[in-house]
Amino acid sequence: MSTATTTTAAPSGARQLPVVPPQPTAVEACCAPLQSAALSDAEAAVLARRFAALSDPVRLRLLSLLSTDPDGAVCACDLVEPVGKSQPTVSHHLKILREAGLVTSEKRGTNVWYAAVPAAIETLREALAPAR
Repeated sequence: MSTATTTTAAPSGARQLPVVPPQPTAVEACCAPLQSAALSDAEAAVLARRFAALSDPVRLRLLSLLSTDPDGAVCACDLVEPVGKSQPTVSHHLKILREAGLVTSEKRGTNVWYAAVPAAIETLREALAPAR
């Protein structure tokens, strides 16, 4: 294989050096190829919104309480004491969780009952620890 060289103009008195163009080389993989497909833009947006909703400790605690409740649904009024926040604050955080698709709400009389959405929680779990 011949190597073509060219020279570059050098200022007077300077030595001219040959320019050798780079030669293509085989690239070896540094590690195992990815096993799963990357997230689509839509999937990434949903996950980002859900993780953002959980970035607040109060909302994380609320989701934990809802997802572990044996009855499956909890009145918002019953979540005030466990998280130590006022009713309006708890309602605000529950609204953010609902908008992120992590909980559902149902009005029963004057109260609103909330339940975790297991499928939404599972998508978060899968994003953090995909099946192998």
